[in-house]
Amino acid sequence: MHINLSAEMEQYIQRKVATGFYSNASEVVRDAIRRMREEDEKLEAMRAAVRRGDEQLDRGEGADYAPELLVKITEKAFTNATHGKQVNPDVTP
Repeated sequence: MHINLSAEMEQYIQRKVATGFYSNASEVVRDAIRRMREEDEKLEAMRAAVRRGDEQLDRGEGADYAPELLVKITEKAFTNATHGKQVNPDVTP
């Protein structure tokens, strides 16, 4: 596969290689594509979580927001984290 890049993009890739972190331009491009795929997967997971939440709300399974509820949820998350419980990916950035 051959791709055409703007001079600015080529210079950016060359600077990345010059840092020594990447051996060549192909590694830079592969890393960029891997990161882009990860972002796409995160975005799709977030969209799926929103769809599930919308479906739960449609079924009347929601809870009205209140500052006290947020405090309770936050405290539970910290407690779970300190006890080594895995954080639900639906609530992480």
